[in-house]
Amino acid sequence: MRWSAGWYGRTGNDRRPAGGRAVPGLDGAWTVGWPGARVRAVGQGPVTLTVIGECGADKDQLERALPVVRAKGWRALTRWPGSYLTIARSGETLAVIGDLSGQHPVYWRTEGGGTWWSTSAAALAALDGAPVDPTALGAHLALAQPDVLGQRSLFRSVSRVPTGHLLLITPQGTDAVRYEPAEYAPVDLRDAAPTVRAALTEAVGTRCDGRPVSADLAGLDSTALACLAAQRGPVTAVTFADARLRDDDLAYAVRTAATVPGLTHRTVSGHPDTVYYAGLEDLSVLPVTDAPNAYVVTAAIKRTVLAAVAVRHPAGVHLTGSAGDAVLSAPSAYLADLLRERRHRRAWLHAQAHARLRHTSALTLLRRARPAARTGLAGAWRQTAAELRRPARPWVPQAERPVAWTPLLATADWMSPGLRSRLASALDVAAEPTPAPARLAAWADRQDLARVGADTTGWRDMALAEHGIEVAAPFLDNEVIRACLAVPADQRGAPGRYKPLLGEAFAGTGVLPSFILSRVTKGGFNALAYAGLREHSSVLRDVLGASSRLAAAGLVTEAPVAAMLQRAALGQPTAQGALHLAVAAEVWLRQLETAPAWWEANAHVATA
Repeated sequence: MRWSAGWYGRTGNDRRPAGGRAVPGLDGAWTVGWPGARVRAVGQGPVTLTVIGECGADKDQLERALPVVRAKGWRALTRWPGSYLTIARSGETLAVIGDLSGQHPVYWRTEGGGTWWSTSAAALAALDGAPVDPTALGAHLALAQPDVLGQRSLFRSVSRVPTGHLLLITPQGTDAVRYEPAEYAPVDLRDAAPTVRAALTEAVGTRCDGRPVSADLAGLDSTALACLAAQRGPVTAVTFADARLRDDDLAYAVRTAATVPGLTHRTVSGHPDTVYYAGLEDLSVLPVTDAPNAYVVTAAIKRTVLAAVAVRHPAGVHLTGSAGDAVLSAPSAYLADLLRERRHRRAWLHAQAHARLRHTSALTLLRRARPAARTGLAGAWRQTAAELRRPARPWVPQAERPVAWTPLLATADWMSPGLRSRLASALDVAAEPTPAPARLAAWADRQDLARVGADTTGWRDMALAEHGIEVAAPFLDNEVIRACLAVPADQRGAPGRYKPLLGEAFAGTGVLPSFILSRVTKGGFNALAYAGLREHSSVLRDVLGASSRLAAAGLVTEAPVAAMLQRAALGQPTAQGALHLAVAAEVWLRQLETAPAWWEANAHVATA
């Protein structure tokens, strides 16, 4: 696992990350697992700037940013293409800045005469053996929105920097400070299109730096990235194809590769073992991740694709369309915002169009949206807390429940009453000082991105550990996120046209074939999810059974989980998302028990 850490204090420290390399020009900071080329630093006297990761700024650009560091213009240091951690020091002030998607999270804890910071919460917890916080893990399982509990991490005594904030350390203290607005000033879709095109082009170009390039070639998002990369050099494009999926991804991929110069296409065929939940019998083959990672559920599929890529391009970069859905479109929950803003005609027209796609009625969709239109984020959390104090609900599909700022997932109904009560109290506390965006869509968009970013980091760890391949997700770059989310959700998610923002950005440019821009279908993996649930039900019953770590903490109880697995075995509708979250969390808890040593003695005691 790649991670970074540092110490800021009046006194020295006696530990350093095991196998860590000192960051050039920055005392008391180290990286683990990062190649030297991905750690770059510049400095001038008491002013230093370090970027760790895939950063598109060259040395001259970094040096020209030193006056910005001196002036403490932190946000300007996050606007280069790529995905990276920024560490900026101006005199006695240190700013540690992650990205907007959580691929480079920042955590901290104070002790003695200073502060430890790190991109790994587990590493900071290992400093004194701090345990997992069951309530925080309960929030992760029941709510799946990383910022719900603010600065509370998954470990006791370890604090986290929420999305859009940076860690600011001064002699006066340490705190998380917002540097990104909670929501952006709205920009019309057509006006935003050139900015989106430029940001995405730069994001892809930053990764095309001489390394072999491969890319997924499936849906609209991954196809856009593959075509952009092909403008800069040869790209091996891969499509996972399985007869059980019954989608048209492969047909579009073959046609695209035949049309776009520079794309060499490979089909990766599925087999009986490429289903969800395969391989959970032996967790030792999965890399340790810093947080529960959803990709452990689909590891067999990801491994099959990566193995095919590695045959041609070991140690290359692989582009994935992850987060394309989150930034280019929007779920119909934005209807609640239209109702709140009294834009009733637009809400009605959009509800009618969404209803036709879902084979339901416009009134049904508006009724589902109305409760969320009548409250804000803090009020919604208080309502959720009250619901958690009541008995668990009978299961119904999430799509049939009312729209909510923070939906309560089926996993909440699997928890013990005591854990539900503690989570309710935590929500009441979190609701007190919450400055929140005015629109539900703005809040939900950020939380979706933070969740996808954390999961993508886990996938990257897997790809690096097993194949030496660098997974890149350009849709998660800061500038891509900013350009896309400035477009209001009701324009990105307008039901009359599939992903209109991408279509507007690339129409007439010749980058994407016209038949791709007019595509309205999207592949899905439901068939492989249900196949995995059926074929590995006995393993899942063991993983989430009475002896599970989640059960010991009251985070699951056996009866409702067994009932849900029985539904899956019968081919009935199932709380797939809840099961994925629970399995990923259980795997993570077991892996923590056998994680290697995080720290070693520091032979050279550094000072601040």
